[in-house]
Amino acid sequence: MSRQIRVAWFIFGIAACLQANLFCSNFASAQEWPKKMFETTEHDFGTVARGSDTVYKFEVTNKFVEDIHLASVRSSCGCTTPSIEGNLIKTYEKAYVVAKFNTRAFTGYHSATLTVTIDKPYPAQIQLRVRGNIRGDVVFEPGGINFGTVDQGAQHEKSVRVRYAGRSGWEIKDVVTSNDSSDYYEVELNDLQRRGGVAQYELMVRLKETAPAGYLKDQLVLVTNDSNNPRIPLDIEGRVTPEISVMPENWVLGDVEPGSEVSKKLIVRGKTPFTITKIDCDDCFSFEFGDEAKTTHVVSLNFRAGEQPGQLKKQISIHTDRGETYNATCTAYANIIELSTPESDPDEGTSTAARESDSSLAGNQ
Repeated sequence: MSRQIRVAWFIFGIAACLQANLFCSNFASAQEWPKKMFETTEHDFGTVARGSDTVYKFEVTNKFVEDIHLASVRSSCGCTTPSIEGNLIKTYEKAYVVAKFNTRAFTGYHSATLTVTIDKPYPAQIQLRVRGNIRGDVVFEPGGINFGTVDQGAQHEKSVRVRYAGRSGWEIKDVVTSNDSSDYYEVELNDLQRRGGVAQYELMVRLKETAPAGYLKDQLVLVTNDSNNPRIPLDIEGRVTPEISVMPENWVLGDVEPGSEVSKKLIVRGKTPFTITKIDCDDCFSFEFGDEAKTTHVVSLNFRAGEQPGQLKKQISIHTDRGETYNATCTAYANIIELSTPESDPDEGTSTAARESDSSLAGNQ
């Protein structure tokens, strides 16, 4: 092989490597935009009982103009079963990637990587990681407290049995809540059996009538005298249906020019007749509603955009004659755009998935 040919092959090899590096760099950059939608990409289940209902939901919020479609999710380990709640996510809406720890089939320490595939508006993947330790000596039956659907203002009770098989003298010393929701629950712990290294308890949990409307996702912690693993979590879930509800819960007004107005309708419903006493929100919103008592109210909403460009998020609070416990809320979103001439640059205040990915994807063409 002549010297000229060897030099030509050498130059070709360098060019190919540079092109490959550029492709990898652009592809990696294109994968970064989905991370902006996730609050977190890792979760530690901690130490949990065998048979416990151990689930974590990764929240996904669409912060872009385009619709986002979550095509699929897969797990690297059978210890965790993944699923998706809400594949199609519109602007400002939320979906969830659900990770269920398989505590009935596995014991010991396990970890898994969940790979989420996005196919619209642009192909991308993001990886989520979970880990935890499943105890084999403590068993919950059933695996957690699930209240199901409960009307606001009603009490509801559920119980779970806790079985332990191990060293003698093991006992539950206390039951505490892991957050500020302790006012919503009453707990009773009964010692059913104690013989040698076997102990059995019945734990009754009562949901109080003061529980707020919405989805319940809380956790009780069993505090034991085990010095190595003293705390065992027990999940609580359910849904308290509101006495007063408003539709839609999220108003997306879209792009609005400064000084322009947008009119919409709100539907406010109750299980029994009620009256709307007032509606609180920013000065840029005005409302019209009747003063008669009925189960369904149609509220006229008018939004007047200010002069300052940017994204707007405002909570609308609807007060009724049923008291503060039975108020309803919804959230309004708008993007006040900056008026521009044809020669000016596009509005930088509007975030799009295209802006996050186009520059890098273009390098692959």
